Amino acid sequence: MSDAYLSLEKLTLAYGDTVAVGNLDLDIGKGELIALLGPSGCGKTTTMRAIAGLLPVKSGHIRLDGTDMTRTPPNKRAVGLVFQSYALFPHLSVYENVAFGLKLKGMRGSELDQKVRGGLTSVGLSSFADRKPAELSGGQQQRVALARSMVMEPKVLLLDEPLSNLDARLRLEMRTELQRVQKETGVTMIFVTHDQTEALSLADRIVVMKNGAIEQIGTPEDIYNRPASAFVADFVGFENIFALDQGKLKTEHGLADPSGALPGEALSAAGLAWRPRMVTLGSGPFRGTVRGTSFAGDRREYLLASDLGPIKAEVDASEPVHAPDAEIAFDLPAAKAAPLKRFA
Repeated sequence: MSDAYLSLEKLTLAYGDTVAVGNLDLDIGKGELIALLGPSGCGKTTTMRAIAGLLPVKSGHIRLDGTDMTRTPPNKRAVGLVFQSYALFPHLSVYENVAFGLKLKGMRGSELDQKVRGGLTSVGLSSFADRKPAELSGGQQQRVALARSMVMEPKVLLLDEPLSNLDARLRLEMRTELQRVQKETGVTMIFVTHDQTEALSLADRIVVMKNGAIEQIGTPEDIYNRPASAFVADFVGFENIFALDQGKLKTEHGLADPSGALPGEALSAAGLAWRPRMVTLGSGPFRGTVRGTSFAGDRREYLLASDLGPIKAEVDASEPVHAPDAEIAFDLPAAKAAPLKRFA
């Protein structure tokens, strides 16, 4: 038995006869901020729903703070849940929304008032207590939903795609807000997302999921710089990915020698991956034809057709522009590549 604060042990979850998550093991420490990251259908939301008690467990165990809560009803789990839609009561004020769960627990009077106002203060909404949800921005509604869960003092707080309904500026603000609240309260927090930027900027550790299983667990730096598989590499922005066969790149036209000596850890790797910005344009042993270009502010992105297959490159926008159909030399420096332990 694990001594982790929250432990998922050989967890299998299913919808009817269809297994959505199979034999999953995951240990989470007290006070950690964890991201479940992956594409639609990978099992991340299903796992979160099982932790909340909203989905029955087919087999395995969920243990929280030393107690097996696999069969515990949702309202007895001390687990908070912030929905993607926020699920605020439109006819109730901000104050009443935050107080709702506490009233169900029987809290009244000055104790209730102190708790609600403390919750609103923690998310910076003290002056919005009398407003209705329709009078708030998306970011403010998100904070109300967060305060409503936090005043219940959950042992674990679950957030389902918490920032997906916000515009880019508000997403940045709410990332900071979530981090602040989590660090100040010390609550164990798990959030589900398909956005790698969101996961990298918020989480202490990231759990990358694929087909109902964990593909890789690591710090944001580990996931970003040292993906374990081609799937993870592709998901976090390595767009030039090649399998290795006896130290050579497997390409659309056969095997090709990598440029430069392979670093030690790459000698036994299953594949190599390069981000577009790792590609050298204008020099190198390979040739490509410009098939597409796009301006992206401080950088310019290129799509090349080559004997290696499609290559995506990225250079500083101040560099000379390569015209469509121009032939250009390029390099995939072996020293810059991320070695992949698994390619499948």
